[in-house]
Amino acid sequence: MYDLIIKNVNIVRPKQQGIFKADIAISNQKIINVAVDIPIIEGKKIYDGKNQLAFPGLIDAHMHTGIYNALAEDAVSESKAAAMGGVTTSLNYIRTGKYYLNKSGPYATFFPEVLEISKERFFVDYAYHIAPIQYSHIDEIEMLIEKYGVTSFKIFMFYGSYGLHGTSNTQKDFLMTPDGEYYDYAHFEFIMRGIKKAMERFPEKAESINLGLHCETAEIMRAYTQIVQKEGKLKGLRAYSAARPPHSEGLAIFIASYLANETNCANINLLHLTSAKAVDAAMMMQKVFPHINFKREVTLAHLLLDYDAVCGIHAKVNPPIRSREDVEYLWEHLHSGNIDWVCSDHACCKAEFKTDAHEKDNVWLAKSGFGGTELLLSGLYTEGKKRGLSLNRMAELLSWNPAQRFGLKSKGDIAKGYDADIVLMNPDENFVVNTADSSSTQGYSVFEGFAFSGRVKTTFLRGNLIYENGNVVGEAKGSYLYRPY
Repeated sequence: MYDLIIKNVNIVRPKQQGIFKADIAISNQKIINVAVDIPIIEGKKIYDGKNQLAFPGLIDAHMHTGIYNALAEDAVSESKAAAMGGVTTSLNYIRTGKYYLNKSGPYATFFPEVLEISKERFFVDYAYHIAPIQYSHIDEIEMLIEKYGVTSFKIFMFYGSYGLHGTSNTQKDFLMTPDGEYYDYAHFEFIMRGIKKAMERFPEKAESINLGLHCETAEIMRAYTQIVQKEGKLKGLRAYSAARPPHSEGLAIFIASYLANETNCANINLLHLTSAKAVDAAMMMQKVFPHINFKREVTLAHLLLDYDAVCGIHAKVNPPIRSREDVEYLWEHLHSGNIDWVCSDHACCKAEFKTDAHEKDNVWLAKSGFGGTELLLSGLYTEGKKRGLSLNRMAELLSWNPAQRFGLKSKGDIAKGYDADIVLMNPDENFVVNTADSSSTQGYSVFEGFAFSGRVKTTFLRGNLIYENGNVVGEAKGSYLYRPY
């Protein structure tokens, strides 16, 4: 007897062409069989899929749980929001310093605290990417891989001179670094050398060990911020984009790529590309350094919003929301296969904290980041369908590709032996985005009022029903994923 049979679904698999109608049989949290007309007498439980689309559970490869709110709170509410959107695996960035746990020190003591807080709070499976901030953190990379299964790391290239919101900060105050340490290009180089060393020590895991970079240059940002503020001609998101111009991204990509070549750090993720100049720089570096395994990421917000969006400065984020021309350029390269995955960059920043209490329209005083994981599938489906993006390509961008990159070998597909992470979507149901529908505690959405097609109706995590018809159900059953998984 199977534990569960999901009947009557149209299965969307990555790396395939077209969809097919079948049933999905599940036992012990795994997919055991995918076939036409599996007899209902063979299942302990039966779930009628009502001819909806069945996607593999989404892997949101870029989230920030616990950045603005307590991790214990965010882990619950924001993983519920993820489940609503068909996300079954949440990959979260975390670091020492201000925000998150607001403390410094070695990851040997910091990360166990993160895991303890996270335990039994996530409604979806979860893992963490870690940013080596202090010099000593580089020496902990191998320990993090071996003891905790952390195989992905991050560099925030603009943090050396800037804080989170586009204003200058001292490193010591913001990153809580020890005296005499610098978060600069030299540190970035040594992080890459540390990752290369780890890949050599763990050759069986090397494919899953990688480094992501937030590519912006502080020097360009500083100069252009001063110019934009002094001139005072631009406001809102247009001002913020001009203050952190696209060529700042392009230059940072060049620097990061050269350092990757210098250190032979082979697996590089260029995160949340926002502009034509950033994409062009990324593609140029792929040609210059063909031996580097580059992956390129975009966010749903950068695919749907431009800097004239009606949500205004609620969409302040790093790197900024760009022009409509940049949006179209991202879609062109996504469609042609030059973008590897789409994520949310979800960072729940509550309405009461997002903007300044006295100057609500002042983009310089607003905080950076916002949520959106609950709309990841519907958003990509809505706009992608208009542009001829196949369902199979959507499954690659949202499930298969991040699973392969981040060492989640049992996730990302609907096939025998994979985790029974399955999301059912009604492609014919249209809806208007309403903040009140979300389990997130944010209290607003940058997509408020958007008309979407394709509504997530049901989410299964390893065969367990966790979301159905607008409601998160059951208890938090998400597991920490020791990678490679």
